[in-house]
Amino acid sequence: MQHTMVPSDRVEHVAVYGSDGSKLGTIERLMLDKVSGTVAYAVIKTGRLLGTHHHYPLQWSALKYDPGRQAFQAEVTLDQLSSGPCEFDGDAFDWGDRSRPYPHPHYWSI
Repeated sequence: MQHTMVPSDRVEHVAVYGSDGSKLGTIERLMLDKVSGTVAYAVIKTGRLLGTHHHYPLQWSALKYDPGRQAFQAEVTLDQLSSGPCEFDGDAFDWGDRSRPYPHPHYWSI
């Protein structure tokens, strides 16, 4: 039987492609709102030069699943994604703190 449910561990590491068709990265984790029980956003892990990675939040509702690619599509580019909050490998970043505003509309909204 075909259905739309998927366990969270099967969403992690799935590719995310931007509006220009290029691969943005992969889903590293999902951030859940404890009160509403909804997925607020996904943390996207991008690859960079010299093996370092950047981690960016992207509103869950901004991701659309593409069954043909078996990946997610987002209407953003890497430049737009990188205009918001970021964690580098090894940094301490409070992924639950959404108090700072960012210019891109896909940050911090449920």
